Amino acid sequence: MADNVYEAIVIGSGISGGWAAKELTEKGLKTLMLERGRNIEHVKDYVNAGKDIWEFPHRGKRTQQMIKEHPVLKRDYPLDETVYGMWVNDMESPYSEVKRFDWYRGYHVGGRSLLWGRQSYRFNKWDFEANAKEGVGVDWPIRYEDIAPWYSYAEKFAGIQGSKEGLEVLPDGEFMPAMQMNVVEKDVAAKIKAHYNGNRHMFIGRSANITQPHHNRTNCQYRNRCWRGCPFGGYFSTQSATLPAAMATGKLTLEANKIVTKLLYDKDKKRATGVEVLDAETNKTYEYKATIIFVCASSFNSTWILMNTATDIWPDGLGSSSGELGHNVMDHHFRCGAGGKVEGFDDKYYYGRRPTGVYIPRFRNIYDDKRDYLRGFGYQGGASRENWGREIAELNIGGEFKDALCEPGEWRIGITGFGEILPYHENRISLDKEKKDKWGLPVLKMDVEIKDNEIKMRRDMMNDAAEMLEAAGVKDVKTHDNHYAPGMGIHEMGTARMGRDRKTSVLNGNNQVWDAPNVFITDGACMTSASSVNPSLTYMALTARAADFAVKELKKGNL
Repeated sequence: MADNVYEAIVIGSGISGGWAAKELTEKGLKTLMLERGRNIEHVKDYVNAGKDIWEFPHRGKRTQQMIKEHPVLKRDYPLDETVYGMWVNDMESPYSEVKRFDWYRGYHVGGRSLLWGRQSYRFNKWDFEANAKEGVGVDWPIRYEDIAPWYSYAEKFAGIQGSKEGLEVLPDGEFMPAMQMNVVEKDVAAKIKAHYNGNRHMFIGRSANITQPHHNRTNCQYRNRCWRGCPFGGYFSTQSATLPAAMATGKLTLEANKIVTKLLYDKDKKRATGVEVLDAETNKTYEYKATIIFVCASSFNSTWILMNTATDIWPDGLGSSSGELGHNVMDHHFRCGAGGKVEGFDDKYYYGRRPTGVYIPRFRNIYDDKRDYLRGFGYQGGASRENWGREIAELNIGGEFKDALCEPGEWRIGITGFGEILPYHENRISLDKEKKDKWGLPVLKMDVEIKDNEIKMRRDMMNDAAEMLEAAGVKDVKTHDNHYAPGMGIHEMGTARMGRDRKTSVLNGNNQVWDAPNVFITDGACMTSASSVNPSLTYMALTARAADFAVKELKKGNL
């Protein structure tokens, strides 16, 4: 604690924070990484990674006690015995809901880089242009050409498996050899391509699972236990990739259980000078000083820190002079699509537990296609055979039942749409100063909803899914809408957006806070629009780009 002066401070240790620490230390800066939660050490602390399902007391399911203790987490799949303790404690870290918002957080070293779905896609050129062309939100201050080299840089280090498809709507990247679709997926993909004259595509989902040894990491073992932590380093996480790289420089100090409550701001210099930190275990307060600060605490927590900073100058916090801090919340709406059974492959099966599915990229509102809503959606899904857990009609006891369970069931395929949500100003988070968390800190209040544009899109997400599957010969196709609440995509974005004008945005084109140019925000808070693809690869690229800029500016004496 005695040495509290650094050249750079990184707040948060998830995907963006890990990248910031790697880049800043490799460029020679003495860097402090602050994580509000507990430490999780690579391999050693992946306590459930090697367990089979029968080794869990409740076979991996949730208990009534878990449901009682996690009023938010219980709303969806994250609450289960195999990763219990990896998600935030809802009772210790509550929030307020003007409208329902499902906020699933990981407060520990590595954050949600240990828990993410690993789907890794580039935004396309239209994603960076759409706001300006359609008069939505504000214009991105960058274009695809600005970030493309950084996508390549991030992909090469992270390790992304995938196939090159040559599509404008989903740009190719620097890929490792792709995982393979199974026999049914290949058949359905070929039939979709033929039926739509090559204008719709289905291929293996691009994911941050390595298929070759890479940077002292062992390639994916097809265990599909990724979110328990991978002792092989088979997928990209802070622990497997960026943290070892940063530590290898000798320039990184990692402090866990340190809650950053505000940035320290010098109103004369118009710069942040450091951070104020609350020790989560002792409740003692400390200050750390640095010249550069990367705020990567996850979208909403990064904005929460700004809201608590320099309130003597701006009542609503640092970055609020534009009136946009906390606004323009986005996510990806999903949980609707279609599925059915596939005949003719009863003599076929597959090997291993592949940690990715198939992907169908966006085809709506591009080229000559025009719908009665803006933007579009892609699909994720896959085909598999039913297992011993299936229900067999008219068989529920006896020898015939046992015999039937020795054989795999029918092939089924399903696809789920992931749609873009527009950046509505009225979708916002704010401080609830009446409600406190375990540490006596004000919590966030959520006021977010999807609107008519997304509701119209969801109809196509279901109907287009059914149409494609039926065109591919899938039988008994049924659509579904399992109802979406904002936040369920776990892709929360916005609230401190990038832009071209300080009057309408919180950050400039280099991720600098307009009112404090030595403060950089490169996690989901910075996003100006959401695209229809998973955002984490874009966070990696933006962080590497901003770190490169920050160090160059520092050397020029501009920060």
